[in-house]
Amino acid sequence: FGGGINTPTLKRVQEMGLTFNHFHVTAVCSPTRAALLTGRNHHRVGMGGIAEFPGPFPGYTGQLPKSCAPFPRILKENGYVTGGFGKWHLTAGHAFGPAGPFETWPLSWGFDHFWGFLSGAAGQYDPVITQDNTIIGVPEGEDGELYYFPDDLTDKSIEWLHGVQAQDPHKPWFLYYSTGCSHAPHHVAKEWADKYKGKFDDGWDAYRERAFKNAKEKGWIPADAQLTPRHPKMPSWESIPENERPFQRRLMEVFAGFAEHVDAQVGRVVDEIERLGYGENTLVAYIWGDNGSSAEGQAGTISELLAQNGIPSTVDQHIKALEELGGLDALGTPLTDNMYHGAWAWAGSTPYQGTKLLASHFGGTRNPLVVRWPAKIKADRTPRPQFHHVNDIVPTIYEVLGINPPRVVNGITQDSIDGVSMAYSFADPKAKGQLLTQYFEIMGSRSIY
Repeated sequence: FGGGINTPTLKRVQEMGLTFNHFHVTAVCSPTRAALLTGRNHHRVGMGGIAEFPGPFPGYTGQLPKSCAPFPRILKENGYVTGGFGKWHLTAGHAFGPAGPFETWPLSWGFDHFWGFLSGAAGQYDPVITQDNTIIGVPEGEDGELYYFPDDLTDKSIEWLHGVQAQDPHKPWFLYYSTGCSHAPHHVAKEWADKYKGKFDDGWDAYRERAFKNAKEKGWIPADAQLTPRHPKMPSWESIPENERPFQRRLMEVFAGFAEHVDAQVGRVVDEIERLGYGENTLVAYIWGDNGSSAEGQAGTISELLAQNGIPSTVDQHIKALEELGGLDALGTPLTDNMYHGAWAWAGSTPYQGTKLLASHFGGTRNPLVVRWPAKIKADRTPRPQFHHVNDIVPTIYEVLGINPPRVVNGITQDSIDGVSMAYSFADPKAKGQLLTQYFEIMGSRSIY
């Protein structure tokens, strides 16, 4: 869509389906996931903030109300087998232990099987893995190779698909595939990062101009769109000292390699769906990100948790420490928890001025969505410009599958669904948008459409 990172699977799914260029998330992880899996606004389902920090206020409890049965459970009760894989981030911090309580773990949300990590972030080489309601621990690599979560995540998802087909090839299934990319730490093998050597040498200002131009040429943004100015507190590339620039460039190269690698893993899943004979009649919704690009790396870091814990440090200190770990080649390895400069995030949100954690100005909320269903949706390269939100995915799936969401679940009257089905736009790119109002709020940052 105009950016400088190669994502062939995203492009492939796009060419076989539809794209939405006014699609929105909440600007942070847990709230987006809660909205995605329930079809409701994130405050309605208790996830006004991230799961680790629930509060004593309505909308911020971190607890899913019984009046808001999640989508996987409704699918399961309609004959589907449901599998969740990857990052979860909907479990309260106090419930991470082996004894639970388990009401915020994936199986309580309607998944028959879950494999992945419960937390909001994990090292890609050493995540703490949970399977169903059991903590497995940190996996180890085989035959002297480093363990790497994205590869294993994809293997486990494919194994599950094989098991589902072997048991009953006609049984419908739902696969929730949720990677840890491109959340920090940005971990990826050197050969993937090296694909981008020199690609970002001219810095974030020039990259932003280039992405803006490319996005217009591809029709992703309007021809008369204007590029928002750099915020006065956001440093220009020219203001970065020459001795710091190799560090800042390499951080972006690692991020780009990380993103391309995970797109390749999505490609493996799509390949296997097709190989198993499910390709024609599988609805694929590929959402790039659960928030916008993250500026949490601030001035660029080899340890993002320093910033998150309020421990001051300088770029020179990071570079000096990095030299003791092997230099720039240590970025992306298990030795660092690297995260790029906030200005790269700003450039990654082109043409908007916001980033992750900002519920306004679109940079943190507007993400690409690609939908493919060969049996039912005719491919069309024209972007769908209708304004939509992540909580619209569930009512869309309910409509196209002919499922009426239950009014009562386990004796509890259900709250209404906040989302609006997007199915009306599938056949008509010029259809009038049906989502007329949507609010955004994260940590006091707020806006309304």
